[in-house]
Amino acid sequence: MKKILLCVIFISIISCKNDSNNELPVESEEVQPIAEYTILADKNHNKFSSAIPYQIKVPDGSIVEAFTKEATGGQLNINSTLEDFNQVDMDKVHTLTGPIYVEGAEAGDVLAVEILDLEPGDWGWTGMGPDFGFLAGENNASGFKTYKLDKENNIVNFAENIRIPLKPFLGVIGVAPNTEELLLTFPPRANGGNMDDPNMVKGVTVYLPVFVNGALLSVGDSHAVQGLGEVVGTAVECDMRALLRLSVIKDKKIAEPQYETEDYYATTGYGTTIDEAAKKATRYMIEHISNTYEMSWEEAYMLCSLIGDLKIAEVVDLPHMLVTMHIPKNVFIKK
Repeated sequence: MKKILLCVIFISIISCKNDSNNELPVESEEVQPIAEYTILADKNHNKFSSAIPYQIKVPDGSIVEAFTKEATGGQLNINSTLEDFNQVDMDKVHTLTGPIYVEGAEAGDVLAVEILDLEPGDWGWTGMGPDFGFLAGENNASGFKTYKLDKENNIVNFAENIRIPLKPFLGVIGVAPNTEELLLTFPPRANGGNMDDPNMVKGVTVYLPVFVNGALLSVGDSHAVQGLGEVVGTAVECDMRALLRLSVIKDKKIAEPQYETEDYYATTGYGTTIDEAAKKATRYMIEHISNTYEMSWEEAYMLCSLIGDLKIAEVVDLPHMLVTMHIPKNVFIKK
């Protein structure tokens, strides 16, 4: 009887072992970093200037949770109409959350803004008019749409038979320029600002040149999705929750914003024409390759012709346009 009992126990152990080997692996959920500081959307302004006082001060390396309003700062809602859109007070656009003072940041440094997470609100809008957009002045067309964002399926229904995947990003990421003049937020500049680059999504680290102590970072003009160019002048404008890690870099010098992912590095250039902006983005990429990979200017220039991709980020934020150049990182073999 004892031998029979031992056999049953042995068979049970083997059976359990085999069953465990057949179990499907449990997918681990992504662990979200924890915000150390929070700044709400009511801490806002709508100009770029070193004279605007900061709303929050954080240590170097902090993770900040920032909430933003759609570009009009709450003048529109999901039930708004074309008439409401036409009556928007443009003096309140863009409504930016900030400024955020980052301890240790000094003029000449670089502020790294690591985009850890972006969560759009529940609704969004797109509007157009005859006097704004890439084709401004060509006709009298106008239009306005609102959408309920389907975050469960990660889509927005543009029309009954048109579904667009959500690709949220912050249209404005910028630091204060070295001037007390109150500058309009519409054109991108060396301090970043209204770059409207739909590649600046979750997982991207944006590098901004610092012009004043504390950097004074502001974010806003949040979009649920936008094509390169933003040709009508608006995207799917929405509220946003952004989770950002802010770090000061002392040994990096850049003239205008740059950004990277694990897969590619990108430079940006702004200008009054596409040609001017594209040439600046190209020069900055040549400089980046030459300095990073110890390559001559001539070789770096030739390499840009082989692997560099120029992309038009936006063409509507006059007087400036923004062009970027992307290069893949996997062509560089680590020694």
